[in-house]
Amino acid sequence: MKIAVIGTGFIGSILGRSLANAGQDVVFGSRHPEETAVSGTSAKVASIGDALAGADVVLLALPGVAVAEFSSAYGDALAGKVVIDATNQMGQPVANSRGALPSNIRYVRAFNTLGGENMADPQFADGPADMFFSGPEADRSLAESVIQGVGLRPIYLGEDQEALVDALFQIWIALALKQGRGRRLALRLIEH
Repeated sequence: MKIAVIGTGFIGSILGRSLANAGQDVVFGSRHPEETAVSGTSAKVASIGDALAGADVVLLALPGVAVAEFSSAYGDALAGKVVIDATNQMGQPVANSRGALPSNIRYVRAFNTLGGENMADPQFADGPADMFFSGPEADRSLAESVIQGVGLRPIYLGEDQEALVDALFQIWIALALKQGRGRRLALRLIEH
């Protein structure tokens, strides 16, 4: 599977490195590929257009405010692709970027319910952190494979359930940041 990671900041670089180290074919898409260096990985850096061209999966790790502009410029290249939305619209009524993306994508909401530190090091004393996600049933196993590639345990919430995923993001923010418990905190589904 070829994965285009759009965004080379904190979250994008963590996810792209982890996926490349897990054996996935990862290309970082950057507005300035000649100036972008992502160390510690076999992943390549290319222009956004080149990264999208051959991608099976697009992992969107841009600042939330940049998604509308990205979508306007590259919407045609996203048609029919699985787009995993790892963005957060901080301070907005809706945290995800689905509304700014074209309607002809296969939308998956994931990688927003943990701090990046937990995605860089997803192992806790009793196992990996959980990553709650939503997406089409037909793309569930593909999304699970990407999530597992980062070392997280995928927990499927169903199709079109990004509002539930975003509610978990709000819980993480309340516990980790507002209550001061620290960013090294993860939510877990425990079954008996």
